Amino acid sequence: MSLTSTQTSWIRWTLYLACFTIGYNLLEGAVSIGFGINDESVALAGFGADSLIEVASAALVLWRFRGEAEQKEGLSILSIKRERQATLGIGALFILLALLTALASALQLKSGSHPSTTLSGLVISVVSLSFMFFLWKAKTKAARILNSATVMKDAACSLACIKLSIILFFGSLVFLEFPALWWIDSIAGLGLALLIAKEGWETVRAARRPDFSGGCGCACGDQPSTEPSSSLIADSNSS
Repeated sequence: MSLTSTQTSWIRWTLYLACFTIGYNLLEGAVSIGFGINDESVALAGFGADSLIEVASAALVLWRFRGEAEQKEGLSILSIKRERQATLGIGALFILLALLTALASALQLKSGSHPSTTLSGLVISVVSLSFMFFLWKAKTKAARILNSATVMKDAACSLACIKLSIILFFGSLVFLEFPALWWIDSIAGLGLALLIAKEGWETVRAARRPDFSGGCGCACGDQPSTEPSSSLIADSNSS
């Protein structure tokens, strides 16, 4: 059977969400990395790098559902294979990012250097929290309606970004109120590294599971899936 009008509408909405995620996180990543380098803030620069990882996750969802909407025979099998490879790559990138962030934080603690200000981190984290909360809720709803593991895992990326934003927010706030606690930025950087490493490990583990059914660039390893996200095509091709 063909896709229903409801499914088609929600696939289109999912594509819009993916495009918005890519555009927003490209901007957020560039601004965060720029201010992070200028302010010598490891946490802020690491936060910006994580935004770029989320861009890759959203791009994968965008590519995935454009293919499903076309309903080409055999595309679902190819998509799952390519999603597995892409997810493994993103997971490895998360782990590498975590190692680099942890190393930079440790070096900053050892040298005793500190950011000139964390006001930029405070502002960026507040803006990120508002946008990411909207994306997380919208993607979760779309995932449930489409019964899509891919979208549900991508929603987990937005949730992970919310957690990272909270760490950045409190780390920046503490430094603004208590400048003597300059090392709080490095501690926040280590906290980011732990979360990023967890995302990477769970992403790699999820991609290597025999029942892997869709890809994302975040920690989804323990999240069970009911049906593969390619079921929309499978149903249409079975008619």
